[in-house]
Amino acid sequence: MKLSRALAALAVSLLCVLACHSVARHRDYPAARRDAVVDQYHGESVADPYRWLEEADSPATRAWIEEENALTARYLASIPARERIRARLTELWDYERYELPVQEGGRVFFRRNDGLQNQSVLFVADSKSSNARLLLDPNALSPDGTVALASFVPSSDGKLLAYGLSDGGSDWRVWKVREVDTGTDRSDVVTRNKFGGLSWATDGSGFFYARYERPPEGAELSARNAPPDVCFHRLGTDEAVDSVVVRRPAQEGRSQSFGLAEDGSALFQSVLDVASRKSELYRVRLAPAEGVWSAASEPEPLVQGFDTRTFPIGDEAGVVWVWTDLGAPNGRIMAINPLAPAREHWRELVPERDEAIQGADEVGGKLIVQYLADAHSVVRVFDRSGAELGEVALPGLGTAGGFGGDREDADSFFSFTSATQPSAIHRLDLATLKSSLFRASPLKFQPEDYVTEQVFYASKDGTRVPMFLTRKKTLARDGRAPTYLFAYGGFGISITPSFSVPNLVWLEMGGLLAIPNLRGGGEYGEAWHEAGTKLAKQNVFDDFIAAAEWLSANGWTSSERLSIGGRSNGGLLVGACLTQRPDLYRAALPFVGVMDMLRYHKFTIGWAWAGDYGTSDDPAQFRALRAYSPLHNVHPGTRYPATLATTADHDDRVVPAHSYKFIATLQAAQVGDAPILIRIDTRAGHGAGKPTSMLIEEWADCWAFLAHELGMSGME
Repeated sequence: MKLSRALAALAVSLLCVLACHSVARHRDYPAARRDAVVDQYHGESVADPYRWLEEADSPATRAWIEEENALTARYLASIPARERIRARLTELWDYERYELPVQEGGRVFFRRNDGLQNQSVLFVADSKSSNARLLLDPNALSPDGTVALASFVPSSDGKLLAYGLSDGGSDWRVWKVREVDTGTDRSDVVTRNKFGGLSWATDGSGFFYARYERPPEGAELSARNAPPDVCFHRLGTDEAVDSVVVRRPAQEGRSQSFGLAEDGSALFQSVLDVASRKSELYRVRLAPAEGVWSAASEPEPLVQGFDTRTFPIGDEAGVVWVWTDLGAPNGRIMAINPLAPAREHWRELVPERDEAIQGADEVGGKLIVQYLADAHSVVRVFDRSGAELGEVALPGLGTAGGFGGDREDADSFFSFTSATQPSAIHRLDLATLKSSLFRASPLKFQPEDYVTEQVFYASKDGTRVPMFLTRKKTLARDGRAPTYLFAYGGFGISITPSFSVPNLVWLEMGGLLAIPNLRGGGEYGEAWHEAGTKLAKQNVFDDFIAAAEWLSANGWTSSERLSIGGRSNGGLLVGACLTQRPDLYRAALPFVGVMDMLRYHKFTIGWAWAGDYGTSDDPAQFRALRAYSPLHNVHPGTRYPATLATTADHDDRVVPAHSYKFIATLQAAQVGDAPILIRIDTRAGHGAGKPTSMLIEEWADCWAFLAHELGMSGME
């Protein structure tokens, strides 16, 4: 049932009244022993007294986790607003939503959630039919909803489906194969895959995938992951006999990814140099022998030298279309002849523009190129000679995604979302460039009551940084707006306008949502990214701090009404900024943050982040890391803002020890009465695949924490 404006206003009013009730401060933190652990880095001694918390399943660590969770639960339960916030989150989350479809073999595969299902359900339909049938329901795979359908790949004829499951939020995938017509599973199981990366052989005999070394027993969630081999699994065989097609790079600090040529006759191998973030590209010819596909030749070089990033987006006989930043930090599209790959023979199809390319696909004989213009999407279509055919009309300023498909496809699907519009799925006719609505989500609020505007501000060094501000149109600019400042700033990832139920509840509560596009991201191409990496990483924190200062100086909020948040690399951002400027914010929400910058590369896939961070193995990089590492810049006797860190005991990407050690250190140093708490999910990971029920509980806790700490009584 759609909630009326009157009821919505009443709900928000009740939230505000309940948020003002007093909550007892609690400073009796669980005891955490301090060990005499000291490491030597280039002549400097660095203590690590909470190293024991890296032992995730030791009795001492488990006892500390239980005590910390109990303390946090008591604190949050005493905030009267929490239940009202949880109820509103539940109400708003209960809306039908869809994910981008995949077309193969005349069929369309898509995921749908009816609202409060813990996991979205996979459906299949004939491409021209509106009738869909259920193909896989991950909600039936675990009683608590913590087994997720992490990814799925249909075979080219649409008759088989490879699907990868994640258990408890882990990045490890268990792949199975389902017959689409019958809905029954075959005997195939592949377990040594992380993150995905799977392509079917064109004859349907099996699939190629990235295979990782099996970690030592008991260390599945923390052991360092070596780069993967590319292997082939033949249907009907045990994974133990899967053959290696391309071995992992022998040189330390190199990794690889792969993709198949359009006709399946070759594999494109991208070799990444982690430290420089540059890559080489090779073509590996493939051939079947007794039902097993293997390399028919040594890798043939297409791009060498590790002085550029170049990735294939399509191919046909005699040409490979690539995206590259060679001489173009914003990216351009080039054509390479694999028989004459020297750079002087490359042909430019789509030149570099002021807007950075965010993605490109070759679909239906056309090149679809996605750009960012001041952090919002622009999509242009070109023919394969590079002639521009037109721009895809988008519903407004927001974020578009998708545009995948094969050469024979006549259309392509894309999604579009904005800060106040849930993601809708559109079908693009590639002949006319006209789009039609495929699936949309009904709204349970009034988007016209809200506004998003983009502002620009100067960072510490004068760099012009954009920021999106979203709020109720009636929110007063009186310096008292409770504000949530959220950002990421890393790995070339762009933060663009998108819909979020938690953010909407924040706006209903009378909050201002501020999202700056910091250096380190990809909003303005590789130069913008590079300006926030390694020895220049402090620029990212300076950009964020400047955003906080701008919000106060321009009459929106004040330090007593300002909170900050970020996830993963954004958790690092929050940790660094709350230790550098603890006076600037009232509260902080670091989610699954990278907090120990001296040891991050020793766990799971952390070594692959060295291109952005550098490592403590290098003297100059160590000094830069030591200067901002959140764990190593907590100073006893300081008044830190109220902090609620979140992590999960199954996070095998950013291991939870980062948050454990940081919070133990922060609790010991805190002298003010602002609480320092940690919320540790069990049976959860870095965030992907988290059940809806767990997301609702997490955000109810976070918003209740901020509502209380920011004094959001009577705010509208």
